[in-house]
Amino acid sequence: METYKDHITITPDLNDERLQTLRKLFPDWFTQEGMLDINEVKKATGAEDASDTERYEFRWFGKSTAKRNAFTPTRATLHYDPTRSVNADKTENIIIEGENLEVLKILQRGYREKVKCIYIDPPYNTGEDFLYKDDFKEGKEGYWESTGVRKDGVALDTNTVSAGRFHSNWLDMIYPRLLVARTLLRPDGIIFISMDDHEIHHLRKICDEIFGEENLLTNIIWEKRYTRSNNSKLFGTMTEHILCYRKSDALINIKEPRNDKSDEIYTNPDNDERGPWTSVSYVNPASRDERPNLCYKIKNPFTGAEIEHPTNAWKYEYDKYLQHVQENKLYWGQNGNNSYPRLKKFLSEMEGGMVPSNFWKRDDVGTTDQASAELEALIGRGVFPFPKPPHLVQKAISYIINGEPDKDCIVLDFFAGSGTTGHAVVNQNIMDGGHRKYILVQIPEITDEKSNARRAGYKTISEITIARNKAVVEKVQDSFKGKIIAPEDQDQLDQLGFKVFTLGKSSFPRVDFAPDPEKTDEENLQLLQEYIRQKEQQLTIQFNAEELITEILIKQGFQLTYKLEPQPQFEANHVYMATDVTHKAYITVDGKLDDATVEYFLAHTDKKFICIERALDTTKKYNLKKAMDSKFFAF
Repeated sequence: METYKDHITITPDLNDERLQTLRKLFPDWFTQEGMLDINEVKKATGAEDASDTERYEFRWFGKSTAKRNAFTPTRATLHYDPTRSVNADKTENIIIEGENLEVLKILQRGYREKVKCIYIDPPYNTGEDFLYKDDFKEGKEGYWESTGVRKDGVALDTNTVSAGRFHSNWLDMIYPRLLVARTLLRPDGIIFISMDDHEIHHLRKICDEIFGEENLLTNIIWEKRYTRSNNSKLFGTMTEHILCYRKSDALINIKEPRNDKSDEIYTNPDNDERGPWTSVSYVNPASRDERPNLCYKIKNPFTGAEIEHPTNAWKYEYDKYLQHVQENKLYWGQNGNNSYPRLKKFLSEMEGGMVPSNFWKRDDVGTTDQASAELEALIGRGVFPFPKPPHLVQKAISYIINGEPDKDCIVLDFFAGSGTTGHAVVNQNIMDGGHRKYILVQIPEITDEKSNARRAGYKTISEITIARNKAVVEKVQDSFKGKIIAPEDQDQLDQLGFKVFTLGKSSFPRVDFAPDPEKTDEENLQLLQEYIRQKEQQLTIQFNAEELITEILIKQGFQLTYKLEPQPQFEANHVYMATDVTHKAYITVDGKLDDATVEYFLAHTDKKFICIERALDTTKKYNLKKAMDSKFFAF
């Protein structure tokens, strides 16, 4: 049923969605007035006798407000910025300049359960970090309305230890963002979160609550330095953490792709026709007393001697041993003089990659010094502190999930910083021929006036994000200059670039409409329609048409990679065909709909058509709605 919410560009109300789900599953939990009856919930869950004071949970001052912030819809929208976009006609990469909690809410329409991998490197709360404050809500001045925000950026406050509520401030910041981010992950999705020792214990508790303890995959230790710092008064810090969680148990298997270095251990000293192999001991760590069923005599084919291990059992049962003998998988040494056999493991049998390690060595994924040098080579020295090396993020996004190396997925980073994740996606695509897409989100945080970034001309951190990824595009393009370009290389070149969007206020005054809680949805829809007539009917379209189209398509669930094709058959109206991976619709934002346009859609009721409501008189709207039903939408 059509409601007033269909005509307002607010994001989904997650609290309302939860209640609707409960109402469908357990209608007896609700009163006749539609309110959740807590007493009925307690009866059904056996919680009547549970103590309200004696329970295990992670609490801090402000948690309830932080959770409410996560589930409160936003009335903001995104505006396309063609001037800062690169290769916008072909690329499917996205960079969004804006406050990330608001952006995450907006992304729910088109990207819910669409993101395969999230990597974030949030503020570490060292006492010098800038924290995001969630004061951009209804009833408060939006950050896009702050003085000079578009020109100068947003000033963030430092979270100092002496400021009070030190840990609570950080928890208030990270908690709602992770709550919303989880809704974007696919059921088999995975998230990696970089953190140091300052908040890792709190982060682990938060993630256990949001994702579930059972979905913790590991706490990766990254070796970030070559040598210890002599400036430390106590212990030198050589490592950082990367917490890794899955969305659900739909992710049942994870492997690391094989590489030349991992395959170096495979050799073929006996010229086995099955190719290179390595070997593992046949001796079980368990003693003979512990595993008597694995104790038996085995024969050395070189000497004919039958042997048993004096203290330990074998790893395999006797029938499996006979199979290994028949398959010639036991290796007794080059001349057969080993005391005990080893079992051959052939490279050709190692399908699906390797079991990943939770210790990431600096030689494999890089260090902070290497990351700084790489960033310097792209956009200048010292413009961003402590960037992550692209190889570190590449390792995360290259994992093989459930046996399938998904090279055509979406990778999200909503603390984009210097833009390492975008760089990593490009590198990994070139390495393995993939078509991964990235979405980067970064607030336009003002750089310090005395910083290297400001001296280099970067007024905001988001400018650094964009500049770095633009430089990556140019670097890749330069590497192909003067060469014969193969089709697969051209494919990689075509997908380079990104579309830039900025967070901003809706172009439609209707976002300020406040529904009457005492009235039904049908009555509120009538009130909204009257509100629109009063507030928008007199407007002439002075906005950029594509901004209006973007806002409407986001509301309709289109992804930001949508394509617009002008439809010249409509002579009296500017009509476009909008398409993305799952949606297709005709759309126009003209202020008046011509009779010929209306007649076309009355004759083609299988097409989806979107227009703005004030372009129609009552008769046209009635006829289109009756003929096209759900295929027609007047915004």
